[in-house]
Amino acid sequence: MFKDIVKISDLKNYNEKEVTIGGWVRHSRPSGKLIFIVLRDGSGLCQCVIEKGKISDELFEQIKRVGAESSLTITGMVRKDERSVGGYELVVSGARMLSESVDYPITPKSHGIDFLLKNRHLHLRSQRQWCIFRIRHTVINAIRQFFNDNGFTLIDSPILTGIVGEEAGSLFNVDYFGMPAFLSQTGQLHLECAAMSFGRVYCFGPTFRAEKSKTRRHLTEFWMVEPEVAFIELPGLLEIAENFVSFIVKRVLEDNEAELKTLDADVESLKKIVPPFYRLTYTQAHEILTSQKTQDFMAAQLADFVKTKQEIEEKIKALETEAKGQIKQWRQDKIAAELIELRSDLAEIDTKIENNPKHAKLASEFKWGEDLGGSDETIISLMHDKPVFVTHYPRQAKAFYMKQDGDNPKVVQNFDMLAPAGFGEIIGGSMREDNYDVLLGKIKEHGYKLENYEWYLDLRRYGSVPHGGFGLGVERTLAWLTGEKHIRQCIAFPRMMDKILI
Repeated sequence: MFKDIVKISDLKNYNEKEVTIGGWVRHSRPSGKLIFIVLRDGSGLCQCVIEKGKISDELFEQIKRVGAESSLTITGMVRKDERSVGGYELVVSGARMLSESVDYPITPKSHGIDFLLKNRHLHLRSQRQWCIFRIRHTVINAIRQFFNDNGFTLIDSPILTGIVGEEAGSLFNVDYFGMPAFLSQTGQLHLECAAMSFGRVYCFGPTFRAEKSKTRRHLTEFWMVEPEVAFIELPGLLEIAENFVSFIVKRVLEDNEAELKTLDADVESLKKIVPPFYRLTYTQAHEILTSQKTQDFMAAQLADFVKTKQEIEEKIKALETEAKGQIKQWRQDKIAAELIELRSDLAEIDTKIENNPKHAKLASEFKWGEDLGGSDETIISLMHDKPVFVTHYPRQAKAFYMKQDGDNPKVVQNFDMLAPAGFGEIIGGSMREDNYDVLLGKIKEHGYKLENYEWYLDLRRYGSVPHGGFGLGVERTLAWLTGEKHIRQCIAFPRMMDKILI
């Protein structure tokens, strides 16, 4: 029955031909003897024009009352129309109802984030979520293509593990048949084994961090890709990272222009993402954060926030006034949706106004030796129009496996890549300590059980070579590319500190 169904995205190949499409009703608007239905099928949107008399009166009346997310197949003539969503519309000659949807809970009216999270199984159908996950698909495809085309071998690292890769405090503990185990924080330590066999390897999968944070940047379960490379030094690792991110951005610009525009993403800024990226040492970043230049920057930013708040409040007032007048229902619904967005923007700008002086104070008091905080990363990334590498962090602020710098043992050969426009860290990486004695000392220094790391020390006993790698978080990268404010919108079923849904 469905073998001849044509995808909406392929309608351009059927202009002036009759086809059948199948999908769900995004919205419907009866107008006298005409019904205008926008149908979505997962590949795109299409307006279908149904004229009374072209189908049976019974079916016409049924479709006239059809609710959002009802499913049906529609047959008609494809007609090119630049004004229509998708550039083509269907002049309907037949239709078949599959399932009627009544009182669909997600409407154009007001919905809070908690309501949408509880209805995530339905919220995924929204246009914004559809666009985000189309782009996510491209990002994941580009990740695999980049590494596959550059001589890397995929190695699947374990999700259940007995070793600590990052801070022990962010581990999820698991009772593994009476033995202690953890959900993996990183595949890096296992990848190092594989790099000594294949040279260039990567893993790609879910990662778990039990960080007790509710910020927009944090998830307890997220997806990360981690390459590991033998016979490399830090400059070469940075070059791979910037080429990698540039490749992802290029693919998204090529494949998802329409989705980016729908999301109102900053396409022009994304076009600037080409090598080389900016490079700062941690010490230079410390000097920037504690400088008068940063205080002046934060003061100017605060003034911009206050101006933006006034503009939003004026828009809200104008819409609220319009809503009190005699206007059609479709306009009422549109105003309600716009007010939701504007009030969300207002809440966000109020938070920024409240946090700006705090962040400015934290920056001025930033002490050398501390790890960069989220606000510090935001300030530095806002000062740059392309990603910026921050390298050579203090040893005490970073993981045990990072290689000490030969010229300055107080720092390690590592880097974070900060995405511009305030999105902060999307990549963290380092050279790995390849000296047996130094690594042994670090394991003891951190109080880890030596027997758990004998295999890791074996990599230094038997043919150790300079090697390094990094990890890129898919959701943070996707939030940056799309301009999405909350990382929870960038994964289908988000896991957060206070929420675990379906």
